[in-house]
Amino acid sequence: MSARKQAVLNAIDAANAEDPNMENGQPAELLYGQRMSAELDRLFPNASDALQIAARGQHVERWKLKRTEYPEGRAGYLAWRKAQGVYHADVVRGFMEQAEYGADQIEAVEHMLRKQGIKRHADVQALEDVICFVFLKWYFEPFAAKHSAEKIQRIVEKTAIKMSAEGRARVLAEFDLPDSLAAAFRD
Repeated sequence: MSARKQAVLNAIDAANAEDPNMENGQPAELLYGQRMSAELDRLFPNASDALQIAARGQHVERWKLKRTEYPEGRAGYLAWRKAQGVYHADVVRGFMEQAEYGADQIEAVEHMLRKQGIKRHADVQALEDVICFVFLKWYFEPFAAKHSAEKIQRIVEKTAIKMSAEGRARVLAEFDLPDSLAAAFRD
């Protein structure tokens, strides 16, 4: 691993270590970033530096933009998500500039973190597939325990739509989903 990539990953981890929210005795976003990197390594072992940085920085300092600061409902949620993407891209840009990455690589990471090019750009789509796998593997069960069957079905369907055909096929191969949920991942 290059020294500058390690410097950026270390900076992301140091920022996320400040998360006041804990999960399994660790700062929640630090753990999330580690899970993203591990899943990226498993799904895309030859990922570019930019994709590796974007995966680790996907939720950098996520707790700083609170959902409660945005209106209730879908429009407020989408505005919050968009603001998060812009914020994450800005924070990671600063870390990459400090590590003397070039403009092209910084811009590539920014596009991934802002979700610009899903279904059109391979690295943006790869990041989205990793996000979906991390959600299904680590966060879906606790989420499902809090919501109605109808909401769970809608979330699973929205998750599947964001994924590549290859990603959906892997979900079907790797997860034991009830038929109603598995149907969302079938082409």
